Amino acid sequence: MVAMDLKSEIKKLMEKRSALETEMNVIIERLCQPGGPGLSGNLVDSEGFPRSDIDIPLVRADRNRLAGLRNDHTDITEKIGQNIELLHAARLASKSSTAMDSGDVAGPNMHNISPSNGGGPISEMDVDVSRPFAMVDEITEESPAAEDGLQLGDQIVKFGNVEYGDNLLPRLASEAQMNQGHPVPMVVMRQGTSINLTVTPRTWQGRGLLGCNFRIL
Repeated sequence: MVAMDLKSEIKKLMEKRSALETEMNVIIERLCQPGGPGLSGNLVDSEGFPRSDIDIPLVRADRNRLAGLRNDHTDITEKIGQNIELLHAARLASKSSTAMDSGDVAGPNMHNISPSNGGGPISEMDVDVSRPFAMVDEITEESPAAEDGLQLGDQIVKFGNVEYGDNLLPRLASEAQMNQGHPVPMVVMRQGTSINLTVTPRTWQGRGLLGCNFRIL
C-alpha cells in the first residue's frame, strides 16, 4: 500500500506542477511580448520617469506572481524527487520481504514478485519521472536557441550530458563550450509535454553561443 500511495501522490504533484508551468508560460509570454518589459526590464524611461507604454501595476503583479509560482514549482519538484526516492526504497523493501517469506532468496522469479501492487513489479517507469532543473526565461530573436526550436518557458530536463544536480550553471556553460559547432540533444518540458530537441551552440551576431538565458529552478 505504501508504494501505491506514493505513486498516487507523485502523480498528483506532477499534475499540480504541470498547471503551474502552464500559468508561468502565460505570464512569461505576456511580459516578453514585443514592446514588453520582459522578466527584468526597466519600468522607467531614460529620464527616470515611469514608462507610459506599459501597464506598470500589471507588470509588477505579473512579476510577483511569477516569482511565487517559481518557488512553488521548486518546492513541488523537490517533493516529487523525495517521493520517488521513497518509492524506490519501498520497492526494494518489498522485494526483500517477499524473498524472505518465500524462503527462496536466490529464486529466479524473485524480481517478478511484489504483492504491494497486485503481484506485478514496482517500477519507477510507472510514473513519469522528469525533473526539470532550469527554465528558458530570456531568448533573443534569430539566436541559435530560437532558430533551433527553444521557446520561452521551456523547462530543461537534459542538455547534452547535464541533468539535475549541483553546479548546474558552470556545467551548462562548459557543455555549450565543449560542443561549439556540434548539435547537442536536449529534453525539455513544454506545457507539461516532454519534447526532444537538438540545439547547436555557435557564434552569431549576438552574445553567447545560444542567445538565451537559463534560470535555475
